Amino acid sequence: MNIALIGPSGVGKGTHADELGAKFDLLHVSTGDLFRENLEKRTALGILARKYMNQGELVPDEVVDAMIEEWLRKADPEKSILFDGFPSTTYQAKFLDELFKEMGRNLDAVIYLKVSDEEIVKRLSGRLTCRLCQAPFHKVYAPFLTCPYNKCQGEHLYQRADDTPEMVPVRLKVFHRVTGPLVNYYQKTDRLIIVNGEDEIDQVYQVIVDLVEAVHRQEARPATREETEQIQALKGVTVALAPGQAVHPSLDIVLLGGPGSGKGTQAERLCKQLKLQHIATGDLFRENLKNETELGRLAKTYMDRGELVPDNVTEGMVRERLSRPDTRDGFILDGFPRTLPQAEALTEMMTDMQRRLAGVLYIKVSDEEIVSRLSGRLICRNCQTPYHLKFKPPAKEGVCDLCGGELYQRDDDNPETVRTRLKTYHRQTSPLIDYYQEAGLLVEVDGEGDVSEVTERVLTAAQSLQEA
Repeated sequence: MNIALIGPSGVGKGTHADELGAKFDLLHVSTGDLFRENLEKRTALGILARKYMNQGELVPDEVVDAMIEEWLRKADPEKSILFDGFPSTTYQAKFLDELFKEMGRNLDAVIYLKVSDEEIVKRLSGRLTCRLCQAPFHKVYAPFLTCPYNKCQGEHLYQRADDTPEMVPVRLKVFHRVTGPLVNYYQKTDRLIIVNGEDEIDQVYQVIVDLVEAVHRQEARPATREETEQIQALKGVTVALAPGQAVHPSLDIVLLGGPGSGKGTQAERLCKQLKLQHIATGDLFRENLKNETELGRLAKTYMDRGELVPDNVTEGMVRERLSRPDTRDGFILDGFPRTLPQAEALTEMMTDMQRRLAGVLYIKVSDEEIVSRLSGRLICRNCQTPYHLKFKPPAKEGVCDLCGGELYQRDDDNPETVRTRLKTYHRQTSPLIDYYQEAGLLVEVDGEGDVSEVTERVLTAAQSLQEA
């Protein structure tokens, strides 16, 4: 019997999971705890994740997937598992189903703790967190001035920057956008169970205990379509502006492509030719960290706690960058969106700014070619400038042409890891491509061949959008 407990932050997943794990002898796994554990123990995956963080980059989903997979393969096959807050996306749900099928396991039920947004804002606004062990407390429900656990030695509690009445609704908007498709996925296979999480904590816990026992007996009642639609309705839908509705005509383009497809290089060339702003999310993330902007400081609090930076922070950085005056005539957006929920978030941003995407250029490269490309890729440790042993070798072996820094191959650029990354990329990007295809915005560009030939194709495609 394997169960997942999901719901927005503040519903009590961690508290209930701890007690359920003890009562039913379940192996309890939380992605947040697992991520921190890998960082603290300096495992191979933890070291890889830390490298991304130290370079001011977001940790890719495939690293977290690998942590989950490694933990599951080491887990006692005779023991049942309780997932706490995982899966949190449809992509993760499909990944877990595939992995479980391979391991001869099944995810029997997904319990969604349903709590109103108003109640979540109230709960999180009073939440306090221990700086050392990350244990949650509350000004009203669990009032402590210092952490009571001996290992923390009375460390003072603090309120997280994202637990304010202003930030919580932003986080909830992202949560609903991501969770709508997730609950639909599990409802279709009769694995979703919805629990009212607003009752007293002891009452909620007892309801969950009864449900777990019912799941074990195969007597649990799955959520109905109507109940699921109530959760999906919280997502909201933003409609893109129709052609001609934009306040100021601009050439706003999204560039899609797998790792090693060359989209960064093509974005730079495209921007130079068309005099547009190149907005790469990796650069944007580093800029916010370096300049210690409000969003940069918020991102750093997650990184300092050994946590993944959530989508609402990334989305906030993108929204702020797109609103600057230098993007008035257009931009090339590189590295965002990566998922369907992020694409929906971008539609919302553009509509709010009275703008409309001109198109989405998808640089298509075969997996075999990408493996070949990335296996020869080198990166400068100082300025992150990319090189390639075959396509773009440095003037001096092992030395960056721009800053003289040391060149190295990233751990995730070996052939086996590249194939894993591509599997993740295809899982996430397939719905994204469908989304833009249905909107009539997708333009496929052959990304194989000489770099200058690809540039010509990309430029021609972009110019056709300009003329449309």
